[in-house]
Amino acid sequence: MAGGNLLLASLAVAPVAIAGILCLRNRPNAREAVSIGASLLLLGISVAVYRALQAGDSPQWHSGELLPGLRIALSVEPLGALFALVASFLWLVTVVYAVGYMRGHNEQHQARFYAFFALSIGCVMGVAFAANLFTLFLFYELLSLSTWPLVVHAGTDEARHGGRVYLGILLTTSILFFLPAIILTWWTSGTLAFTPGGVFPPDVSPLLLSVLLLLFVFGVGKAAIMPFHRWLPAAMVAPTPVSALLHAVAVVKAGVFSVVKIGVYIFGLDQLAAVDSRDWLLYLAGFTLLAASIVALRQDNLKARLAYSTVSQLAYITLGVLLAVPDGVVGSGMHIAMHAFGKITLFFCAGAILVATHKTRVSQLGGLGRQMPFTMGAFLVASLCIVGLPPTGGTWSKWYLMLGTLDAGAWPLAFALILSSLLSIVYLTMIPVRAFSTFEGDAAAVEEGGIREAPLACCLAIGVTGAGCIALFFFPQPLYELVAGVPLWGRR
Repeated sequence: MAGGNLLLASLAVAPVAIAGILCLRNRPNAREAVSIGASLLLLGISVAVYRALQAGDSPQWHSGELLPGLRIALSVEPLGALFALVASFLWLVTVVYAVGYMRGHNEQHQARFYAFFALSIGCVMGVAFAANLFTLFLFYELLSLSTWPLVVHAGTDEARHGGRVYLGILLTTSILFFLPAIILTWWTSGTLAFTPGGVFPPDVSPLLLSVLLLLFVFGVGKAAIMPFHRWLPAAMVAPTPVSALLHAVAVVKAGVFSVVKIGVYIFGLDQLAAVDSRDWLLYLAGFTLLAASIVALRQDNLKARLAYSTVSQLAYITLGVLLAVPDGVVGSGMHIAMHAFGKITLFFCAGAILVATHKTRVSQLGGLGRQMPFTMGAFLVASLCIVGLPPTGGTWSKWYLMLGTLDAGAWPLAFALILSSLLSIVYLTMIPVRAFSTFEGDAAAVEEGGIREAPLACCLAIGVTGAGCIALFFFPQPLYELVAGVPLWGRR
């Protein structure tokens, strides 16, 4: 299949899957088989695109002009290939997990759930392969709209309120900040194409560049930089597979991926380093990763704790690209994948605990390791990945982020990274430690009856992503080579 057709096929998988899911809405086994088959197909397409890139090809496709010089365009570069591989693989795993969770939890409207699940990942592919800011913005907004029905899936007042906060913040930041930034970029540079080295002419106003960087960082609300982060905890009313999709695969990764792409291909590292507002945004990212860690410490609801952990970890990625040094970009790119595997495992474990024990609070989990040793063992592995400790992949992304802060001479931010990691040890790793320990009062909180894990499909997904956390420690080289292949320098 020609390269351009591969990119179109990656977008076509979702509507085809949706049609099959809706036609088979009353046949659960067949409906779920369609979802799994579609995810396998998308993963195969993503691997084919990656191999084409490795072979020196650069698959591209574009529509006709919608307005003079403005078109929908798709292309492949290393960051996009990385995002597509991570998203398509974890979509497959999440669909398998969802089969066990949705049935085990007796969720309603499952056909609708799987249909919007597929639509969301289709939008993610559009974000990953966008060749210009216009295309990125189009699929970015479609992703917000397609995930809203998943957030409000339960149909309760709490779910509807969470959905309003979710959609309200994401659409408001897009319209007030992101869209004006795109228009100003077009007006200033005459192009919206992602270009190695950046698109702005050397004589552009420093004030304008400062304003544009502020608009872009705050406009990409999915990156959850404070104060535009509240949508993320609000979205925790969604079913756990949706939370896993939001926090590890689709929405938040689309946000930080967009920030990295804009920093590398719209500003370019040389020009980004000279932007006056960059220093202010760097320290805002540092504040976000520390403040969110402190808030996470205070959350007794397990999903809320994981949500604020996500806010903190996303700030690592934003900080990495704003450092405007190669090691920072490598650290950000690698952390997109490392955090994805660690955080999706944590949410899978939270959902498994809910299905098996109906417990949602951290204070209820003491001694639970005796009932759910596999789940809590995976929780420990994923926690180590988020913290950045061996033998998990998070070690390498944190390593390069730290090198980036040192290369940039940002010693206070290096200290912030260390302190945030120490806090994450407390609010994450102490959960499985307590689960496998016996403290006074815990025995009464644990129901007797031996090992009672979640359904097999849930445990299978947890095992795959937990193993991925470890595999990325021992085999990080392909990921590093992919991210290190991002063209950081180019023409002005």
